[in-house]
Amino acid sequence: MTIFSIILQSILVLMFLMAGFGKVSGSKMHVEGFKHWGYPQWFRVVTGIIELAGTAALIVGYWESSWVALGALILGITGIGGIITHIRVKDPFKDTFMILSLR
Repeated sequence: MTIFSIILQSILVLMFLMAGFGKVSGSKMHVEGFKHWGYPQWFRVVTGIIELAGTAALIVGYWESSWVALGALILGITGIGGIITHIRVKDPFKDTFMILSLR
């Protein structure tokens, strides 16, 4: 693993840890977001758990590189769902940009 890939992986781990914990813990931003999108609050928690599982796979990937692909797949599918949600509710591009920049 190159230094660049370790740094990139670390940035993704930190970002998805924050996003996943925010959803699971019920941060105001995530609670309001899921209300705005028309999703039940249990779905916010499930989404956060899935993000944390993908992040855990990325962390294991530091030692076992095959896990990185699994983590990327989990987070990628979750991100596609997020993009579809933003498009469905006609959110402005700035709200979707973060998801697009991570994929």
